[in-house]
Amino acid sequence: MSRISPLIDRLIDALQVLPGIGIKSATRMAFHLLQRNREGAGTLAGVIVDAVRNVGQCRVCRNLSETESCSICSNVKRDAALLCVVESPSDVVAIESAAGYDGKYFVLHGRLSPIDGVGPADLGLDRLREHVVQTEMREVILATNPTVEGEATAHYISEALAGTGVSVTRIAHGVPVGGELEYIDGRTITHALRGRTSIE
Repeated sequence: MSRISPLIDRLIDALQVLPGIGIKSATRMAFHLLQRNREGAGTLAGVIVDAVRNVGQCRVCRNLSETESCSICSNVKRDAALLCVVESPSDVVAIESAAGYDGKYFVLHGRLSPIDGVGPADLGLDRLREHVVQTEMREVILATNPTVEGEATAHYISEALAGTGVSVTRIAHGVPVGGELEYIDGRTITHALRGRTSIE
């Protein structure tokens, strides 16, 4: 059943593929583009089509890239013996914005989830082990999210890399800066206590 007109309905439905966008937000966006910014809508449509056609995965780290090797993998100034394993390209952006890491990455594009049918092969874990061995890594940092699936993924990777001679570490999880203990959940406090460091 048509809500407004077939084309506008299709636009509203298409906008709902974005995360966190329901029918009301999608309707507001559609009207804004059609009423106030048709030129911007045309630019947006063109860029989306261009990105979908030309953005793939870096052959080395699996991050999103429009070239065979992404800018991070191609950067000879970065520490090639240090590898950070993350769940998604947005995690790379988050770590890069913190500006405290100068190694390379490996992007899983998910996490182990047998219920959803996501296994080791889907995450490229065979490629990860091969890459670690061939590149003679010094350290692999597991930066999967602190969820049940993220922890299981980190554990699986650490087991898979056993015997390679590489140091496998896990990012710390704990109390955020500015946080107060009384408002923090027990699991986070437990992680913080286990990951405590000495004060020098």
